Amino acid sequence: MHRKFPLGLLIFFGILGIISIFIPHPSWEAFDGMLRNKVMLIIGAFALILALGNLIRVHYLKIKRRAKHWPFSIVTLLSFFVTSIIGLFGDSGANTMDGSFRTIIGTFEFDIMTIYFKILVPLGATMFAMLAFYMASAAYRSFRAKSTLAALLLISAFIVMLGQIPVGAAISKHIPAISDIIMRIPNTASKRGIEIGVVLGMLATMLKIMTGIERSWMGGGE
Repeated sequence: MHRKFPLGLLIFFGILGIISIFIPHPSWEAFDGMLRNKVMLIIGAFALILALGNLIRVHYLKIKRRAKHWPFSIVTLLSFFVTSIIGLFGDSGANTMDGSFRTIIGTFEFDIMTIYFKILVPLGATMFAMLAFYMASAAYRSFRAKSTLAALLLISAFIVMLGQIPVGAAISKHIPAISDIIMRIPNTASKRGIEIGVVLGMLATMLKIMTGIERSWMGGGE
């Protein structure tokens, strides 16, 4: 029962989601909107609670066992609890008084939006800036003309990158135009081919789950 009931719910609501695409009736659209905008929000709230509990459990066990890089788990848990307390009970802004305690000390602001824009956003920008060097390193290793296809990839990448900077237009006015053609035609075609493959894979996985063939999401086993 503990496996058949979740599978039955999945099949039932999966069929409802598919049917809603083929029945453009106002009453059915309203019912589908209620499922997506209300029921899914409730389910998402419970999923968030489970996710946060799992986060705490995993990092607590890493600290307890002194696993590899366990000091980072301490930072993660401290950051989680501090930001949670500020977000739940603190003022929403330094100039507002809608929380249980003030989120400003002198000129130092630590409300949840300040934490987001002055800590999280710069950290994300730093991460993407570091990824640029990894991408450049990967491109250097990958773009080697070992075959005809690799040579075409190298030439195309060089033209596209050259067409995005003023130096390319200074060398020849045709380079930006060729770069634009490569991005609009072969790049778009290959991207759509990848997207079609991804969608087909999603459909196949959905059918396997709905028919009960794939049951790993229930914990594996029969």
